[in-house]
Amino acid sequence: MLPPRYARGEVFREKFSVDPVGNEHNSSKNTTSHIPARIPRLMMHENSEGKLSQGKIAALSCPLPLMDHATVQLAHGGGGRLMQQLIEGLFLPIFSRTEGAGHRAAVLHDSAVLNLSGCRLAFTTDSFVVQPLFFPGGDIGKLAVFGTVNDLAMAGAKPIALSASFILEEGFELDRLRQIVESMQKAAEEAEVVIVTGDTKVVDRGKGDGLFVTTAGIGLVPTGVNIRPDRVRPEDCVIVSGDLGRHGIAIMSVREGLSFECPLESDCAPLAGLVATLLEAGIPVHCMRDLTRGGLAAALNEIARHAQVGMELEEESIPVSAAVRGACELLGLDPLYVANEGRLVAFIPPEAASRAVECLRQHPLGKQAAIIGRCTAEQPGLVVARGPWGTDRIIDLLSGEQMPRIC
Repeated sequence: MLPPRYARGEVFREKFSVDPVGNEHNSSKNTTSHIPARIPRLMMHENSEGKLSQGKIAALSCPLPLMDHATVQLAHGGGGRLMQQLIEGLFLPIFSRTEGAGHRAAVLHDSAVLNLSGCRLAFTTDSFVVQPLFFPGGDIGKLAVFGTVNDLAMAGAKPIALSASFILEEGFELDRLRQIVESMQKAAEEAEVVIVTGDTKVVDRGKGDGLFVTTAGIGLVPTGVNIRPDRVRPEDCVIVSGDLGRHGIAIMSVREGLSFECPLESDCAPLAGLVATLLEAGIPVHCMRDLTRGGLAAALNEIARHAQVGMELEEESIPVSAAVRGACELLGLDPLYVANEGRLVAFIPPEAASRAVECLRQHPLGKQAAIIGRCTAEQPGLVVARGPWGTDRIIDLLSGEQMPRIC
């Protein structure tokens, strides 16, 4: 486990943070002799007094990414730190003003659960902007249906009905649209839901990038099921339902023109049946999250933060296929951050964890289910992975966007 100073980032600030007049933070001196040694001397600009000149400090900027922006960035939709800031700094403070909305907003789960006349209704919405529209193992229509169904399933709900809205660009081929709509219907039948309402808008040529899809979904939460991030406890086991990274790498393979000896397809699949397998077996599920934008890393960081637990992972226990691992090495990606569309992480009490894995492995979508770590009371909000050589690394939220528009 890393020392608390590293967990809080203090060591990095002490070493690399330089203020606008050339002072290293926590230092009363003002000369370049106190600039971290790893910054090349040729980058330094001194005035006659040996101090850093105003206006030249940009060369000595802290290597941490810029987090304050006046405009929307791609990373605001990437599942990382900027998206978290956008949600918690802009949307939540405004939308929580409605009386009674604060508690629902504070849960920050994949679906809201509403109590209506004695029924517990799960409600979710999602938008899909994936490029390309067709990819190995799926398309934007299939992705829209399964992605919405999966968000409902993460609350333990049985999905019932969806809406589907289309923003079309002038000039988009009707044959391609028909293919996508038929794919949506086929996916809805597989997921045992119906698409009951929708809307269509058309924008000028060149202003819509072909097609965007927005969905909403409702489902019924069974009595006694209470799956939320704040129910996660220290000692809970962290379980993934299968190998990671297939969807993101399938998208990138098309974008980058990569090919593999064994065709690599998206893991796009409906997870409601897999979740039902756990619940029907009486497994006490504290929380679940489907591993979409930001991958496993984003999901674990969000839950660790909201549940105020630490997490310790065994990296060798995390299932990643050889094809995905090889592609990630080629593209400079970390598979823990790569998106999935048919995988979940579950938090289960230790006494039920082995039985949960057995249940998952009985389902076609859970054949590679594995316990990959546990929650701890130490260092709340911090996720650490232990590598094969016994070294630890912090699994933090991404500060930028490594794979834009993958869902």
